[in-house]
Amino acid sequence: MHIKPQIRVLAIDDSALINEKVTIIGAFFRGGEQLDGVLRSEITKDGMDATDVIVKMIKNSKYYAQIRVIMLDGITYAGFNPVDIKSIYEKTNIPVIVFMRSCPDFEKIKLALENLPEAEKRWEIIQRAGKIYKIAQENPVFIQFCGIDKESAVDVVRRTSTHSNIPEPLRVAHLIATGVVLGESTGKA
Repeated sequence: MHIKPQIRVLAIDDSALINEKVTIIGAFFRGGEQLDGVLRSEITKDGMDATDVIVKMIKNSKYYAQIRVIMLDGITYAGFNPVDIKSIYEKTNIPVIVFMRSCPDFEKIKLALENLPEAEKRWEIIQRAGKIYKIAQENPVFIQFCGIDKESAVDVVRRTSTHSNIPEPLRVAHLIATGVVLGESTGKA
């Protein structure tokens, strides 16, 4: 996949878990430099609706035809509401990159899931995201992906990480989501 410097990326992050319904924000970016739009929706805390809500949010957006990559901050939102990246790719035909600052502790995740309904289904969705790859750099980060090859996924992450090791679209989505719900952003994307 040829990655242009101004690749259109939709990065999605969730807000603080203070209500049963959790706000998710999509920041639509040109590369890692310019915010062109913002999307908003809600998912259920510890629910099972994240995948469907994200697909609907994307497909109903005026930006849908322009989005080249969807970037997620982790594989679960709103607590343990798992996102099925393969389903998102199949339903939108847009590659998905999951970005993580640290490698998940799957043993702890499995233990936490035991306290929720449909624990096995949640675990299957998490496992469907596939292998986790480390991007070696000064502060290593980790990715999973679907609908895109590893080299292209790493290229997108690096091209959009313009101000830190966190892709700028995800950093901004986090700041907006936190600010909308808490009244001001925490600054810790």
